[in-house]
Amino acid sequence: MSDNEIGAVTEWMKDPTKMFDVSGQTAIVTGASGAFGRGIAITLGAQGANVLLASGNEDELKSVAKDVEGVGGKAAYIVRRPDSLEDAEAMREAALDNFGSIKMLAIGSGYNKAGFIHELEYEDWQDVMDANVRGAWFMAKAVGSYWIENDIKGKMLLMSSVRGRHGNISGYTGYCASKGATDAMTRVLATEWAKYGMTVNAIAPTVFRSNLTAWMYGDDELGQATKARSLSRIPLGRLGEVDDLIGMALYLLSPASDFCTGQVMYVDGGFTAG
Repeated sequence: MSDNEIGAVTEWMKDPTKMFDVSGQTAIVTGASGAFGRGIAITLGAQGANVLLASGNEDELKSVAKDVEGVGGKAAYIVRRPDSLEDAEAMREAALDNFGSIKMLAIGSGYNKAGFIHELEYEDWQDVMDANVRGAWFMAKAVGSYWIENDIKGKMLLMSSVRGRHGNISGYTGYCASKGATDAMTRVLATEWAKYGMTVNAIAPTVFRSNLTAWMYGDDELGQATKARSLSRIPLGRLGEVDDLIGMALYLLSPASDFCTGQVMYVDGGFTAG
C-alpha cells in the first residue's frame, strides 16, 4: 500500500475486496492433511492461489490437492513433515520447482499429547514441543531465508492457541508451553523481519473440531473434562469450526494485513475476553 493524502478516496476504498487478492501467488501449507491446513489450502485455492501441500499422509494429501483444484486453485504436494531443516528446505524447493516462487507460508502442522505431568513421559512432552515449536522454526528459517535473499515481502502464519495465554487444568504442560513459545516466536520474527517488509502473525483459536481434538468427544474422563471446561469459558456457547478460522487466515496472508505484524489473533468465541 502506498501513501495517500489525508481525505483521499483510495483504490482500496473503491473495492476493498481487492485487498484480499492472492491470485497467482504461491503458498506452502504444512499440516495440510489436518483440519486447519486443509481449510487454509482450499480457501487459498478458491482465491486463485497455487498451494504446495505438505504432511506425512499421502492419501490425505491427494484428497486435499483434488479439493484445491476443484475450487479453481493449483496444487502440488510433498510427503514430508518439518522434522528437520532438510525437510523444510525440501518443501521450499518443491514449491519453487512447481510454481517458481513463494509468497505465503501457513504452518498448520501440530501435535498434542495430553497427560498430567506426574503421569506423562518426558518423550511425549518432547514430541509435542518438537512438532509445535521446532518444526515451525525450521519452516521459518527455510522460507524466511529465501524471502530475504530474493527481496520478497512474504507473509507467514503460525498456528497458536488460547492455551498459549491460558493454562489448563487437564494435563497440558506440553501443549500450553509449545503455544506460548509459538506466540513468542511470532513476535520475535515479526520484529526481526519487519525491515524486509515481511509480516508474521498467528491465529489462536479455542478448541475447534479436528482430528487433533477427536479425543475430547469420546468417553475418556480427561477428554470430557477438557471439553466441559472449554465450553464453560466460551461466551458464544460452542466450540469452533474450521470455517471460523479461514477468514482470519485469508486476512493475515493477503495484502489486507500489510500493516499487521507480530499479532496473535484470537478466534475463540470470546474465551480470552472473560
